[in-house]
Amino acid sequence: MGSRTREVSLIAAMLAIALVLLAVAPGFFTFGNQRDLVLANMPVLIVSLGMVLVILTGQIDISVGSQFAICSVAAGVFAHMGLPTPLAGAAACAVGALMGAINGALVAWAGIPSIVVTLATMVALRDGLRWATQGAWVQNLPPGFQWFGQSQTASELITIACALALAAGVSWGLRNLAAGRMVYATGSDAHAARLAGINPARVVFAAFVITGALTGFAAVFNAVRFLQIPSNAGLGLELKVIAAAVVGGVSITGGRGTVAGALLGVFLLAVIGPALTFLGLSAYWERAIEGAIILAAVSMDAVRLRSGYHAQAAAHRA
Repeated sequence: MGSRTREVSLIAAMLAIALVLLAVAPGFFTFGNQRDLVLANMPVLIVSLGMVLVILTGQIDISVGSQFAICSVAAGVFAHMGLPTPLAGAAACAVGALMGAINGALVAWAGIPSIVVTLATMVALRDGLRWATQGAWVQNLPPGFQWFGQSQTASELITIACALALAAGVSWGLRNLAAGRMVYATGSDAHAARLAGINPARVVFAAFVITGALTGFAAVFNAVRFLQIPSNAGLGLELKVIAAAVVGGVSITGGRGTVAGALLGVFLLAVIGPALTFLGLSAYWERAIEGAIILAAVSMDAVRLRSGYHAQAAAHRA
């Protein structure tokens, strides 16, 4: 299944869900509910952009939830230290980039599988933060921390605009820049990419660093909306962003996928939980439905890869 076909399928699925909700639970479409749904998923969208890059290179990063929590707390701590919010945010992004660099170095140059590296850092970072904060939330944030207005229309519009601008920028870069083509080449065939003059290790390292920085950025934009920052922020975030990318057509084996598909994946998965609530169904079905969607997406990729392999074998025999 091509990327465009997957994107059309996702749009059709969302339209089908929308029609059911419109007929059965029109309250789902109130402005307040839609606003909250979009704002709650802007951090997921931003982090998913980095996850797309990592998966395109043929890797995975399951530590982004722990990174998100550390960057959130770091932003609050820097604000308490008196840094202006833009500087506190930049420092939190730097913290995220540093964590991404650690993952990237271990994967790209130490040769450790990314699932092993990021599983270890996921646990170590989360437990380290729990030990450092003793589970306490960052409270009494300076009034200026909500520098573009807590829960105000301007704040919400800025958050959405920044997330969509980042998505557009990453999408454009992957399609039009040499660096974007290097990402696809590395995930498609690292050996062939190396013969073409690309340094796959450098590409993988850069993907992890960018993912860490984007995670920090998402954490800051989420943190400035509230008066306190939980030390357990980002729980389950890694599953959401990986699921969104895979459902959106990013091949788990690397080398294929688009940002547009991941964006659609974010919003399809985001709608499932609230839709179940408005339909009066148990929220326990949410994970089951998400799992079924992910399994279907991965199965379709497997069928596509097998078909491509058989087609190549037949062409070779001919």
